[in-house]
Amino acid sequence: MTDSVIQIRGLNVTYRDNGSAIRNVDVDIPSRQITAIIGPSGCGKTTLLRSMSRLLDLIEGVRIEGRVLFQGKNIYDANTDVTEIRKRIGLLAQRPFPLPMSIYDNVAYGPRVHGLRKRAALNALVERELRTAGLWEEVKDRLHAPASALSIGQQQRLCLARGLAVAPEVLLCDEATSALDPISARCIEDRLLALKADYSIVLVTHVLRQARRLADYVIFMYLGELVEHGPADQVFANPKEERTRAYIAGEFY
Repeated sequence: MTDSVIQIRGLNVTYRDNGSAIRNVDVDIPSRQITAIIGPSGCGKTTLLRSMSRLLDLIEGVRIEGRVLFQGKNIYDANTDVTEIRKRIGLLAQRPFPLPMSIYDNVAYGPRVHGLRKRAALNALVERELRTAGLWEEVKDRLHAPASALSIGQQQRLCLARGLAVAPEVLLCDEATSALDPISARCIEDRLLALKADYSIVLVTHVLRQARRLADYVIFMYLGELVEHGPADQVFANPKEERTRAYIAGEFY
């Protein structure tokens, strides 16, 4: 692999109530590519994804061992600024959760928290990120309407714009299209393909067709184990491991 933005070394995650979730994971996440994490339900995909931005900290009883290196520093070191990590490594969740405020204020919220106050700068930023998310033309005349009035697909694009507004370097997508209709899902996919020129994207998906469409790099998880990883063309066309071949062939889900 060439440049990597995140390096995971010896990662083990255990939940108090459910036991081991992932075991001895070693993998690098390539820069400015779309990495798809695939595998059957309950295999550790989301746990691996959320380990990359300290989001597992929010779960009671979780135990994490190993290192996740971002820009050469272990994000699990005791002196890590977790808020800064979550700003630089953003999350687009499975279901959209717009803040209970206007469309404009949803996008402006993060920059305001980080000190941006000038109205002209905020206006420009809100327009830029709504355009990037493919939403500007649909909402430009109602920026001060409640975000809750948007459709689910529009809300997900709003959440994408909100996440991009704080200028992350990595975007984690946790089955970000699974709650959307096909047209809205394809819109999000198109946005992600355009964004990889400037962002490193990690996508958990249970839809192999989506992984084939989007991924440059693939990680296959099974029962908490990283079975195989590599360039998408190689993994899909010529997997090295029998379990990978069987999953791609649809022999188990």
